[in-house]
Amino acid sequence: MVFGCWSPNTAHAQDPQFSQYYAAPMYLNPGLVGINQKGRAGINYRNQWPQIDANYRTYSFYIDYFFEEEYSALGLIVNRDEEGIAGLQSTNIGLQYAYQVNLTYDWTFRPGVEVSYYWRDINFSELTFGDQFDNTGQVRPVSSEAFNTGMNAQFVDLAFGGVLYNGKMWAGAAMHHVLEPNQSLAGGESPLPRKFSLHGGYKILFSDINPKARRPEKGRERSFTPSINYKQQGSFKQLDAGIYFTLEPVLLGAWYRGIPIDGFTGTKNSESIISMIGFNTGDLTIGYSFDYTISDLGIGSGGAHEVSIIYAFSLADPRKPSREVRELRCPVPFLF
Repeated sequence: MVFGCWSPNTAHAQDPQFSQYYAAPMYLNPGLVGINQKGRAGINYRNQWPQIDANYRTYSFYIDYFFEEEYSALGLIVNRDEEGIAGLQSTNIGLQYAYQVNLTYDWTFRPGVEVSYYWRDINFSELTFGDQFDNTGQVRPVSSEAFNTGMNAQFVDLAFGGVLYNGKMWAGAAMHHVLEPNQSLAGGESPLPRKFSLHGGYKILFSDINPKARRPEKGRERSFTPSINYKQQGSFKQLDAGIYFTLEPVLLGAWYRGIPIDGFTGTKNSESIISMIGFNTGDLTIGYSFDYTISDLGIGSGGAHEVSIIYAFSLADPRKPSREVRELRCPVPFLF
């Protein structure tokens, strides 16, 4: 999570982010709900800058299911973000729907929508104000500041997204905070800026490069996938670009986050180098990643630790052919 500045009347902020963005599919794009053609339940946890007081902790839980006869998917997602110093907290719960359109035998398009409810609050009880210090440097437990009261904001929001894919490549786009709701905690106007994101990738099987590199026993996949995720919210811009390797049951990845060159508006912003390791055991996928901070904040901040857990399940009649036989799978390992 990245905050520009905060005051009781305004809060100029960017949304929390996950380094393992494809392991948080419903957070990334509502068009990805139910894309594995069955059901999933997932958890994401991120602890950013754990060595400083102003660290951020982000939690996400989601569950979704694809109803194949209706070519429709429904999902529920709950997100919570906590800031370390002032106890600034943000929680939202969202309902998502996506419809699957089989354009051709090879190509599929899935538009999606999310309706969500947010509530945010802040507690100043953990802060220390100037009038609490006496001449000896001792800190008194009570301040005359009037901030130690509950402040909160509640609002409804919308998000739209879509993804186009075949068996090897995909491209998606999403727009969150369509309504630009007022997020002010104590009156006034502080609209939450719309967030735009573009993401995509291309899977390359080792056997496509070297015909002798056949798949190992039990059909375990051997591939690598370059991927990108660009996002913009207000004046904030950021790019995640990298590659992950699928060596089932092992998943490995490395990404760069930031804007590596100065643009027309001088938006250079090198933030971190990300490494990831994961394991896929069929229905269960577990991933861990670490952000090595390369911004001015430095690695002394503790970087960021992130964990993802995804469990896939099916409620369909086991006597029917699997959806994987009858439909294309999205080529992203975490979405299977």
